Amino acid sequence: MTALALLWALPASAQHQSKKTKKAEKQSKKEAAQDSGSVAAPDKVLYDRAMKDIKKGRHEVARLTLQTLINTYPDSEYLAKAKLAIADSYFKEGGSANWTQAIAAYKDFIVFFPFLPEAPYAQMQVAMTHYRQMEKPDRDRSEALAAEAEFQTYLQKYPNDPLVPRAEQRLREVQEILAEGEYRVGYFYYVRGDRRAAAGRLIPLAKRYPLYSKSDKALWMLGDIFEKSEKKEIASLYYARIVKEYPLSPLVSDAKQKLVSFGVPVPQPDPKALAWMQAEAKAERPHSSFISKPLALVKSRPEKEVTSAARNGEPNLQPDTETSAAADILTPGGESRIGGGGSANPTGNQAVVEIATPGKPASSGSTENTSAPAGDANSSTPISDTTNGSGAETGSDVAPTPSAPPSAGSPASDPKSQAESGQTSANGNGASTVNGDNKNGKNQKESSSKKKKGLRKIIPW
Repeated sequence: MTALALLWALPASAQHQSKKTKKAEKQSKKEAAQDSGSVAAPDKVLYDRAMKDIKKGRHEVARLTLQTLINTYPDSEYLAKAKLAIADSYFKEGGSANWTQAIAAYKDFIVFFPFLPEAPYAQMQVAMTHYRQMEKPDRDRSEALAAEAEFQTYLQKYPNDPLVPRAEQRLREVQEILAEGEYRVGYFYYVRGDRRAAAGRLIPLAKRYPLYSKSDKALWMLGDIFEKSEKKEIASLYYARIVKEYPLSPLVSDAKQKLVSFGVPVPQPDPKALAWMQAEAKAERPHSSFISKPLALVKSRPEKEVTSAARNGEPNLQPDTETSAAADILTPGGESRIGGGGSANPTGNQAVVEIATPGKPASSGSTENTSAPAGDANSSTPISDTTNGSGAETGSDVAPTPSAPPSAGSPASDPKSQAESGQTSANGNGASTVNGDNKNGKNQKESSSKKKKGLRKIIPW
């Protein structure tokens, strides 16, 4: 039995020994190939080593290796990949300082290699770097504005790239955050009763961000502002936009009632807008847990706004070229000047008034002449602060418009206060006041109490 067992065991041991030898031969061949490859392509060895370090989180070591590759082999085929890998290492490591370095590295790659297939990816990463640094709508919005500009650049330069759907969704989220910030400021002024400041925020919002989740509310506030300012023809345009562009909004029925009371035809809903709102109602959105809601108060990331952003529709790809928000002066019972382009002529018989229409910026070509005799007590002029001859303010409840500051010595806008103080306009029959001095050379200064009393009669709040 022992001899037979040995006879059977010998072939098995020999077979096992042969497998070991074959495995050793394969290993030796593999090492030889690696050695020969290292001699033939040392730049590839450096690149592979750096990639392994990045995967293991050793970003600084990987960047040193990649920089050695760039400096030692300037004509290497891995030069572009090494530059892109350095940018990726900064992006993955995170932190404000590293993200700043990543943006610079990605932009350098786009400048030196604009025609490589990785150029769209580099532009997308620049936008995503700003996107990761965005804060809530009521905080600093510089990163959100930069992210919007970079995403728009990507979508305009590379419209056929596979990452376009992802970039469009990120752009919708960025614009939701920007619009939310403008909406909060406009709503604050609207509640306080400052129609001019509220309209200055809400008009650009309704124009630039139609996909914003609260655009219908912004249009409703604009309609209410112009309605209370006795400009029903402009208010009807905003109410009509609610009915036409947001047919599933809960404000549609109220907007229709407003249009009927104005005697304006009620428009039909836009089929594209109806399809878009139906798709938004069916879109899947990420749900936040019960614990994450209170934690969102201490987080700087705008998670709530990202969740409420639109999931369909084409975002606005036009850059924001306006340097400041649209300013407007609303006068109940009189003219409405929006954009600061028009100015009343105190010496003539007519005033140039600029009225902005919804969806179109105010321009000098859209002005209309409205008869407004300066000496007529029933005529109304834009509400603004008045100054005396030395340039000191006489007190007012309404701040002057930045784009159209009041001229020194402009007459007070309250006819009753002028009558009580014995003053008339420059075209009146009494003693005219020019630059705060009457004909007798005395300084006439209207009391702030009388002026405030007159403004309360014009603006009923």
